[in-house]
Amino acid sequence: MAFRNLKELDVKGHRVFLRADLNVPIKDGVIKDATRIKETMATLKHLLDSGASVVLCSHLGRPEGIGFEAAYSMAPVAAFLEDDEGLDCRLASAVTGEEVEREATALKQGQVLLLENLRFDKGETKNKPDFCSSLAKLADTYVNDAFGSAHRAHASVAGVVPLFAKNRIAAGFLMEKELKALGTVTHNPIKPLVAVMGGAKVSDKIDLIKNFLGKADAILIGGAMSYTLLKAQGIAIGSSRCEEDKLDLAKEILAEAKAKGTKLLLPLDHVVAPEFKEDSPASVTDDVAIPDGKMGLDIGPETNAAYICEIKNAKTLIWNGPMGVFEMDAFALGTLTIAEEMAKAADHKAFVLVGGGDSVAAVNKAKVAARISHISTGGGASLEFLSGIELPGVKALEI
Repeated sequence: MAFRNLKELDVKGHRVFLRADLNVPIKDGVIKDATRIKETMATLKHLLDSGASVVLCSHLGRPEGIGFEAAYSMAPVAAFLEDDEGLDCRLASAVTGEEVEREATALKQGQVLLLENLRFDKGETKNKPDFCSSLAKLADTYVNDAFGSAHRAHASVAGVVPLFAKNRIAAGFLMEKELKALGTVTHNPIKPLVAVMGGAKVSDKIDLIKNFLGKADAILIGGAMSYTLLKAQGIAIGSSRCEEDKLDLAKEILAEAKAKGTKLLLPLDHVVAPEFKEDSPASVTDDVAIPDGKMGLDIGPETNAAYICEIKNAKTLIWNGPMGVFEMDAFALGTLTIAEEMAKAADHKAFVLVGGGDSVAAVNKAKVAARISHISTGGGASLEFLSGIELPGVKALEI
């Protein structure tokens, strides 16, 4: 898709409505992790340095949408922007309304007005036209830097955009970076392309898997979703998690992979235990079958070796979903091994994209995040984009 680059937009003397992802963890009024704020600072500072004033907005947590709730106020974010980032930032008196319009109009070049939590008004998530109109009154230029919310057809992400002139709409630097990285994987990737997919349910990843059948040279499956695919082939999975109602779907996937020439690799062995507990005695199966009374909780060493071979040969890699219950150290080796191999591939100039909260947590746990080509900031958004689903927030930016 074509979208306007932020640097193509003349913002001097303009007031910019900047949708960002400032949904940070806050406890007792203190921000515990400011990563999401820092990710959008390049866009925000570019706008301010270029002579714009900025009406900044985001959602924060899940308030009920019936008005102000102190626990979800943007006040700590405003304080962080002023105290830690040194910006001239003030917190708006509300989300929309005549007073907020006056506060926006009073902004001078280089100043920021942070709106209160967008989700204090149900008009945000319901994408109500009157709420969109109220937001559009606050600025003459629109920039979206919140890729993590791009899959939601909410007012600030999609509904408000057509109310701005076409030549006053652009993608922020973070949004642009995400779209380019994801596009590298989905549009004419350098081959071989290998996708590593894990997680609990086949049903959660069906669109993702299907979108890469015929595109990827190989898809490596791990996590509990692999047990549904194994059972669909008549292989014993013991007491492992399985989506019984998705066995026919699993058979369809296996048949489609064969028909489209994509190798779909499943575990050859497993790390198993009697119970889903950290201290449950772990053992490795002799082969692909899992005995009665045991559940698969990680991929085994033979599987690790097979997957490593595929990863080493790849020029483009995508990873979405862990190989096992990596939160428990006894069942983390498979996932951490994949993380290390992904980093090695990136070291050797392969393009490696990691998306999804668990996969991001895994590369952080393995201490290899800095070596990965691109780590997506949008879990649900990146999953839907890679699954071939059109994102409302991205569609709205098209020119």
